[in-house]
Parts: sequence; structure tokens; C-alpha cells
Amino acid sequence: MRTYNQSVLPLIEMAYSKLTPLEKRIADYFMNQVNDENLSSKAVSQRLYVSEASLSRFAKKIGFKGYRQFVYVYQDSQQVVKDLDVLTKQVLNFYQKVLEKTYSLIDNDQMVRVAKMLDEYKRIYVYGIGSSGVVGREFKLRFMRLGLDVDYLVEAHSIRMNITRIDENSLVFGISVSGQTSEVIDGLKAAKEKGAKTVMLSAYNRYKYRDYYDEFILMSGLKNLAVSDKISPQIPALIMIDILYAHYLHYNQYNKRKKLQMTLTDIGYELEE
Repeated sequence: MRTYNQSVLPLIEMAYSKLTPLEKRIADYFMNQVNDENLSSKAVSQRLYVSEASLSRFAKKIGFKGYRQFVYVYQDSQQVVKDLDVLTKQVLNFYQKVLEKTYSLIDNDQMVRVAKMLDEYKRIYVYGIGSSGVVGREFKLRFMRLGLDVDYLVEAHSIRMNITRIDENSLVFGISVSGQTSEVIDGLKAAKEKGAKTVMLSAYNRYKYRDYYDEFILMSGLKNLAVSDKISPQIPALIMIDILYAHYLHYNQYNKRKKLQMTLTDIGYELEE
């Protein structure tokens, strides 16, 4: 299994549409999981019938200083640490890909901004339909332990009715893997019009809706993720929620940990040392 923190595959995938046909040929070669071949610039250029300069341009286009740095990181990310059967590997590789993409996509400054927004607003609402509603429930449970006033709504009619509770002191989160769940989008649009701050968490940035969100958090996506074709669709969203939780807990940490301890004491649970 590849080490996600240095994988170059998500970088290649994100840049793919901007590559030239020749560069796409190079990208396809590396995305096909080569392991034991000689990856020196001379060997690869001869194998693919491209120039060494083309390899260098390709590496720079996906964010590296040159081909040498690119191939070092690529080879490091291909290390296999355990033999598993093909089905287990397939599932783990999908999880690995989610982590790799999250590492590449995460905007740390944005996480800081949104965490501070959670501290600034009196009431938090989370909208999500289907599996995104499961994430909304987890959001509430995680942050409620720290004293945050959170409510989650998972049904279209409830989301529409909730507009009566929203004002400029509200922060509204929308969760939609596809980025086009109409109930969630309409809910954020209505909240924005009433002066609330809005945040969308999605695997797809639908630009026609961007005016409805103060912050758009892009999470990792896979083909057919919304219909659970490979792994549970809430996994990428839960990763982002965990990162946000870590940043939120960091601010005014003493008081928040105190509230967390009170919550855990009330439910009879002790934190392990």
C-alpha cells in the first residue's frame, strides 16, 4: 500500500486535463503503477519515445522542481508493505486514494478560517440528505461535546422550514458529495439571503452555485462515490470534519477540553491516557 503523504498520483490526476497529448502519454505511463522498471529520465524517454526535456516539463507542470524530484517521490510512494488478496487490496487502495487526494487538496488556511467561524457564531446548522445526513449527525455529536450549539437537518421539508430560525448569527453547513443536491443548495441560498454565513463541503465545485457559499471546502472524490460504488461516500467528508474538529479544538483549548471532560464524565467515559 502506498504512503499517502507523498503520493504524486492525485497531483497527476488534478493536472491531467491541462496536459498536452504528449504529457498525457507520460502521465498514463506513471498512473499505470509501474514498480520495478528503470525510471531514469534516459530510460523512460526511450521507452515512451519522448525527450528528456518533455519529462522535465511534465514534472514541473504537476508541481515538482524537475523530473528527478518527481521520480524520487513517485518511487517512494510505490513501496509495498504487505501481501493481501486482490479484493482487500482494492478496498484499501480506494481508501488510500481518498487520503492521498485529501492530502493534496486540503487548504490549511481555510480550515483555520472555518474553525474560527465555528467559534464566532451562536448557532450552527448542518444540512445533508442521505449519506450526507449521516455525516451531519456525526458533525453534531463531535462538536456538541465541546459545547457547540449544533443542529442537523436531513429531510427536505425540515431544511425549508428551518429558514425561520436563521439570522445573521447563524452558520450553515451544507454537505453534498455531488455538489448538486437541490435541497442542500436551496437551503444554503436561503440562509445566505437572510445574512447567515454558509459553508459547502463537496467533492465537486459547481461554480454556478458559488455565490451561495462563503466558504467552499473541496473534499476527495472518486468515480461513483455518491452511490457507494467502491467505498462509503461519507468517508471523505468525515476526514474533513475530523481535520476541522482538530483545528476547532486547538483554539481556546483549555475551555474546550474542560467542556469535553464534563461531557464524558456525564456519560461515564474516561479518556485513556
